[in-house]
Amino acid sequence: MKKVTTFEELVEEANQLNLYKKLIAQLNKDLLFANINLEFDEEVLPSSLKLILHETVYKLIQEKFNDYLNLLYIVDVSEEKIKQLDGSDAIQLSEQVTFLILKREWQKVWFKNKI
Repeated sequence: MKKVTTFEELVEEANQLNLYKKLIAQLNKDLLFANINLEFDEEVLPSSLKLILHETVYKLIQEKFNDYLNLLYIVDVSEEKIKQLDGSDAIQLSEQVTFLILKREWQKVWFKNKI
């Protein structure tokens, strides 16, 4: 697994390995477990995926912080990585958290595929 540093790299690698649909399925599974009312179609465009998930994370931070924390727990985003983020701008924070969520979901899918 290559170290991905951008959303575009993540999507590119997922597409190259034909695992984009599995990434969406894993994300949907964890959103369901976290009781977040959001489900993506497996054909969702990467740009739409990023935008909608970003908006959802932003709303959770602003309005339902406990649900936000629960989502991070369910997805298993590193607490250390969250603590390293600058929380002074909620929009920027939610964008960075969105990437961390997708990156962690990608790790899960990639590892499952290698087994």
